[in-house]
Amino acid sequence: MKHANSSPTSDTTARAPRLRVGLKDVTQPEFADALTQQMGKHRITIMLDDAVVQAYKARAGGRGYQTLINETLRRGLQADAVKEALREVIREELRTV
Repeated sequence: MKHANSSPTSDTTARAPRLRVGLKDVTQPEFADALTQQMGKHRITIMLDDAVVQAYKARAGGRGYQTLINETLRRGLQADAVKEALREVIREELRTV
């Protein structure tokens, strides 16, 4: 015997997750943009040598290779800043000699 309420309810119906930024419903691309801005990152397109990409994928293991590339670039910037600071100190010392 069928019950009068045998139709699926909204609780049992599979629906896409509701995406919200603040109090506003947003589309998937809008949500991705908001998440990217919150993380302080920008989506870009960059051409890298196949050998570079394959090497970073191999080194990354279970992590994302893009994260490893980003960390390498950040360390390079930090190293450049240290080198520049050291050069400035050396210049100042040479002026006093």
